[in-house]
Amino acid sequence: MTTQTSLKKLCSIGLLALACCALPSQAVEVGGIKIDDAATVAGKPLQLNGAGIRTKVIFKVYAMGLYLSDKKATPAEVLALAGPKRVTIVMMREVASDELAKTFIAGLNKNSSAAEQAKISDQTQKFEKAFTSIPVAKKGDVITLDWVPGTGTVSQYNGKPLGEPLADAAFYNALLRIWLGENPVDDALKPALLGAK
Repeated sequence: MTTQTSLKKLCSIGLLALACCALPSQAVEVGGIKIDDAATVAGKPLQLNGAGIRTKVIFKVYAMGLYLSDKKATPAEVLALAGPKRVTIVMMREVASDELAKTFIAGLNKNSSAAEQAKISDQTQKFEKAFTSIPVAKKGDVITLDWVPGTGTVSQYNGKPLGEPLADAAFYNALLRIWLGENPVDDALKPALLGAK
């Protein structure tokens, strides 16, 4: 084999490897819902830390994915991680938006002390008001809750802004504790978001 042939083969292998790296992100399937295994927030690439389903009694309410810059296995590590973060929620059934907002706030309050609740009460009210502006959350609708450093919590509903950014990092961590706190809204969803198999 000539040096030129060897170089051509090496170049071909290198190009193939690059092509594989450039493939679009794959999706993870959770209860029939596809959750992308990567996301970009504030120009930074994030990876899927874990995904699962929120069930209430026997009903599947939504599928959810948690995106971080680095994989983390404990709530403390997730909350302490600097940089952008994302929660993606895909509705699996129709829910009145005020009911959805109330369950978020109830979960937030259940996992926050009175002092923590007082500190973020203004942002909590704005968050609840933003969600109640949607008449109903329908099956297939997508909610994203992003932490954007320097901006705050940025909420989107089907790709459109929902309310204003909420600046305090304590508020975003309080949101995360809805699912990752000591009293999570779903005991099976918490380990799934932390990447447990």
